[in-house]
Amino acid sequence: MNTSSQTQVRQAIAQARTIVVKVGSSSLTDAAGQLDVSRLQGLVQALACTAAMGARLVLVSSGAIAAGFGLLGFSKRPTDVATQQATASVGQGLLMAHYEAAFGRFGIRVGQILITAEDTIRAVQYRNAQRTLNRLLELGVVPIVNENDALASNEIRFGDNDRLSALVANIVRADALVLLTDVDALYSAPPSRPGAHRIAYVPNVVNALEDVQVTSSESGVGTGGMITKLEAARVAAVSGIPTVLTCASNAGPALMGDGVGTAFAPVKHRGSSRRLWIGFAAEPRGTLVVDEGAAKAVRAGRASLLSAGVVEVRGEFSASDPVWIDSESGTHLAKGLCGFDSEEIPNMLGRNTAQLRRLFGQEYAHPLVHRDNLVLV
Repeated sequence: MNTSSQTQVRQAIAQARTIVVKVGSSSLTDAAGQLDVSRLQGLVQALACTAAMGARLVLVSSGAIAAGFGLLGFSKRPTDVATQQATASVGQGLLMAHYEAAFGRFGIRVGQILITAEDTIRAVQYRNAQRTLNRLLELGVVPIVNENDALASNEIRFGDNDRLSALVANIVRADALVLLTDVDALYSAPPSRPGAHRIAYVPNVVNALEDVQVTSSESGVGTGGMITKLEAARVAAVSGIPTVLTCASNAGPALMGDGVGTAFAPVKHRGSSRRLWIGFAAEPRGTLVVDEGAAKAVRAGRASLLSAGVVEVRGEFSASDPVWIDSESGTHLAKGLCGFDSEEIPNMLGRNTAQLRRLFGQEYAHPLVHRDNLVLV
């Protein structure tokens, strides 16, 4: 159970060595939707001050499409995928040019990292991203991360950079996550609604999700809204990472631990990078349906999933792919990395370890999902 106080959470953010900062399109553009260079420079100044005090920073920045559509003569953000991708291709270069110039004034180098959802789903690509980001940080470079909008399709994408920022915080094992948006904090209801009040501190964001009225994006520039920011804060909190949510103009005070915006306490101790990947980034390729006894063992969090407790396999997947572990009623119980190909499993169902060894050989006498590769959801 979390016992952190607001003061402790904000102090942890102020003292964080590795910080992921996410900024949305609406915080970098003017009323016409064009990239506002003065806003970008103001953000960079706050980040540079934090870097000067020894923090390692990763900036997850939206804005490629917003930066590009004006250049291409569009009056507003395009809606079809092909035009969005073309616009992002043009805008990403402009966005990075401005970041490079702004950080360069403080003697800070930047590096561009464009990530697709596939890069966090596949274990090999996840490790590649992790290795590159960590090396950039070791070299004193500020990685600037964005979803690869020029290549991402609507079928498989993050859709907003809020979730991406929480996953990046896991990848680099960040000590804090700062979410910058166009409102100064989380409110009990949309800020325009009478009676809405600012929530300065959320001790348990999992519970808060049930109590706060939030909306999707209305800016017409970004793709997220308060819902996606709360989800990002939840992923961070469950990963043991304190988070603060505020507007971009409060970036400096937020990084200093001042009482701006909304602070979210971590609700669990940090898990291993591998388990965090399984829990939040890995996209299940199939499903193992378990009986009541196996479901109880899985919920207890201490047992591997054995063939004897599985009643059905769904989907096509390979050994080491992530899968859902579901109850017979269809409830998701856990995610895990399966030890066998989907085509091998039907003949194994309902058999205990001794039977598997006798019928198929020693290589089949191990769990379908080992407990070290299983994460409750």
